[in-house]
Amino acid sequence: MPPLSRRDFFHWATSGLGGAALASLLNTPSLQAAGSPPEARDPWPHHPGKARRAIHICLCGGLSQVDSFDYKPTLETYHGKKFGGIESADVFFGQIGLLRQSDWAFRQRGEAGLWVSELFPHLGDVADELTIIHSMFAETSNHTPATFQENTGFRLNGFPTAGAWLSYGMGAETEDLPAYVVIPDNRGIPAGGSINWSNGFLPARHQGVILRSQGKAVEDLFPARDIPKETEAASRDLLAAMNRDHLDRHDGDDALAARMRSYELAARMQLAVPEVTDLDGETAATHALYGLDRDETRDFGRTCLLTRRLLEKGVRFVQMYSGGAFGSPRINWDGHEDMKQNHGQEALRIDRPIAGLLRDLRQRGMLEDTLVLFTSEFGRTPFTQSASDVLGKGRDHNQYGFTTWMAGAGLKHGIAYGATDEIGWKAVENQVHWHDFHATVLHLLGLDHTRLTFYHNGIERRLTNVHGEVVHGLLA
Repeated sequence: MPPLSRRDFFHWATSGLGGAALASLLNTPSLQAAGSPPEARDPWPHHPGKARRAIHICLCGGLSQVDSFDYKPTLETYHGKKFGGIESADVFFGQIGLLRQSDWAFRQRGEAGLWVSELFPHLGDVADELTIIHSMFAETSNHTPATFQENTGFRLNGFPTAGAWLSYGMGAETEDLPAYVVIPDNRGIPAGGSINWSNGFLPARHQGVILRSQGKAVEDLFPARDIPKETEAASRDLLAAMNRDHLDRHDGDDALAARMRSYELAARMQLAVPEVTDLDGETAATHALYGLDRDETRDFGRTCLLTRRLLEKGVRFVQMYSGGAFGSPRINWDGHEDMKQNHGQEALRIDRPIAGLLRDLRQRGMLEDTLVLFTSEFGRTPFTQSASDVLGKGRDHNQYGFTTWMAGAGLKHGIAYGATDEIGWKAVENQVHWHDFHATVLHLLGLDHTRLTFYHNGIERRLTNVHGEVVHGLLA
């Protein structure tokens, strides 16, 4: 019989991710560690940070700022009128229609009086928690590169995401779960797929790990069949010896070392994941807070509740996606044809759960050291997407001025920062680029964006490239 290859042996011995490693790992001293230290050469923290962990809510497509948080009364005055001074080359599809007012009424919310539309009634109820940025701008209106820039600071693939940089710079608070977890929309993945949670050129261990909020949380976490203890123990010992030998002969190959760590992590996750994903132990009141008692909010509500539980277990960075059925562009925030139908459908799914998450974090004292980010790839035009003089229902992509918000640790709450012009087309006051946004996020987490670097291909790379300024006007 010819000798088994390492690949064939592992498939025979485990029949599932991490199965061969579980028993020995449960008895190793490393399991008692509180977490893994940062790998960055410049030790964290660089300065006292207000936050220790972060949540990133990514809206796939472009959230319309003028229909959500950026109130523009001028659009009501000139609804259905032409607006001069805009070139078709500045618009993604080149179709400049008539100005269109919001399909949702705006009103001032909270003690601070922030303007929030009825698209997000429940977020309006927690408006005093929000730190709104009205003056975001990006460098592209194309979905895939815009999503890359939102997550990595660059429009090309191959660069680490913000979550990977945080894992690299801050380390993990737990050995039982990944430092960086991604929960995609159960309807599909975002434009660009897994590149949006890539480690890029950082060590492979910093890639985001997908967990699902319904069905199997992690594919192949458990063996497909029962393995006798004697077989498991023997295969485990032999596999460890083969791994050590292979690693020694290949001078500590990062990909192999990361794969070995992933098997070790998978073994620990066999215990941790079933516990953290079991939402049945939460109270009925908590289920209602997140919208698990309603058909329209149950899906994203489970995502938000799972996120809170992951943070409690020591996960450093959780990224949630709303929308993103790649190849089915209207199962996200991309309202080209009908804004009311598109945004109304998507907002209904997430409004109550996100407001519930903010309330829950606040009442548990977790918002004091947690940073919550709410972003989309870009915004939408204040005029309709139409080549005729008929008032259309949809809006085109708009990279020149859009809205994001933050909440939580170290921020001024209940404020609106920056401004777009009178119709909400371009950012004109206190403009904020993605590099500035990322620099501010890192600052709040105790990281100097100019010092969090990794040498790659002759360049000291960083999340903010060679740009970016901390937006001090957002900080408490």
